Amino acid sequence: MVNGSVMSRKDMREPDRFQVVANQAAAWVAARKKQVALIGGAVVVVVLVVAVVATIQASRAEAVGTATSALLETVASPVLAKAPEGATYKTFPTDEAKQKAIVAEADRVVAEHGGSGAALALLVKADALYALKDWDGAAAGYEAFLRTASKDDSLRFGALDGLGLVAEAKGDLAGAAAAYERLAKEVPGFADHADLERARVLAAAGKKDEARQLLAKFGEAHKDSTLAGLAAQRLADLGAK
Repeated sequence: MVNGSVMSRKDMREPDRFQVVANQAAAWVAARKKQVALIGGAVVVVVLVVAVVATIQASRAEAVGTATSALLETVASPVLAKAPEGATYKTFPTDEAKQKAIVAEADRVVAEHGGSGAALALLVKADALYALKDWDGAAAGYEAFLRTASKDDSLRFGALDGLGLVAEAKGDLAGAAAAYERLAKEVPGFADHADLERARVLAAAGKKDEARQLLAKFGEAHKDSTLAGLAAQRLADLGAK
């Protein structure tokens, strides 16, 4: 959990609030479709719980909590050509407009509160910049989150994974491979995902022998991984030397 926090009995007795935040967290996960699809369903649950706990923890400091709640409300807002009559929630006509609004909200949280309390805002902003194809801005945002968040923050994997995606989007496959290697070292709990992605970009860069070696050791290195089958399939797809 973020900063080692756990949900109190009082938090658990607030189902309406929990549901609202869970929906907001689900929207955050939806914005990271590629990562979620590759990591697997079990991790989606982890991300949801972490996001819920992070928001409830932030709400204990009223000012930061209010700002964070507004930011996540924007993240959860639907994209609709026309808002339903009488709608009391935010909507955006295009995804681009929504992502720009997320960036603005995140900047406000960081400017007004700063410090570790703004860590989640930095990560959400980086994701929005990635969606806007502002690769350099996204990379800077992910690095800012990594500098600001605690070393045991459970969302660090999202920023490190994001750095890999940014590098790949820029055509820097060597940089992407390095980002996934960093992810495996800094967040060992996601080393299986990191190794799988590293092997993929190595193969894409023409370094098929390195990719084969990584995938051949996957079962031994990650004995309990649910991604073992996918790793074996990718090794088979690469074929023999």
